[in-house]
Amino acid sequence: MRIDNQIYDRIGDGWWDEDNPLNLLQGSFTPGRFAYFRDVLERTGRDPSGRRVVDIGSGGGFLAEEFARLGCRVIGLDPSEVSVRTAVGHANASGLDARYVVAAGERLPLADESVDIAYCCDVLEHVSDLDHVLAETARVLKPGGLYLFDTINRTFASKVLVIKVMQEWRLTRAVDVAWHAWEMFIRPAELADGLRRHGLRLGEITGLGVRAGKLGVLRDFMRVRRGGISIGEFGRALDAGRVKSTRVSYMGYATKPW
Repeated sequence: MRIDNQIYDRIGDGWWDEDNPLNLLQGSFTPGRFAYFRDVLERTGRDPSGRRVVDIGSGGGFLAEEFARLGCRVIGLDPSEVSVRTAVGHANASGLDARYVVAAGERLPLADESVDIAYCCDVLEHVSDLDHVLAETARVLKPGGLYLFDTINRTFASKVLVIKVMQEWRLTRAVDVAWHAWEMFIRPAELADGLRRHGLRLGEITGLGVRAGKLGVLRDFMRVRRGGISIGEFGRALDAGRVKSTRVSYMGYATKPW
């Protein structure tokens, strides 16, 4: 299956709109991811203030703005011109110091060893050359730098939930578009091998998933379909964050040795 990454240009002007399908990531996964990343910063003894940070695949700027609020000097990179324009407009309207550039993860427009923190969320399963993205990430990280990530595991569970339920089945899919291809999902061992190959030391991997009850999720999904609540409201009710299981999605961090 071929991924339709052009959707980010078609509807990327509405990342921050409550009824845009892309806003599901903001309502549900951004808070969960960011809470975990802040925990990693604390556990590894890193004060984020003043750190130079690169957001690889920044989309509409959801996570970039969170890191900017911590006092980081953020540069967001994304191949979608529409998404970059949206992110710039929202950051400016919010008074946040975040810069954005149209660029792909396979070729980062940054100098060697120039950033303290790099992160890549909801992106690795979309890229054309995963190994090259990891190589570029390792290149731009300073010695002692931190790499934060999340992605989707290639399992039977992810095929059912992410591909069949969320993408293919007419009654349950959010948008009639090929968001993902199961063959491009990444098993944790595969990602660990790639990190190691490019000199990054894996710190940990943990699950990322929905913590709301299944009945509540089903009820709220039906309310979305009937127009009773927005996609943003549905996303917030999912209460996504750190979970024990890595069967569907996972997140973690790695470091670049001194």
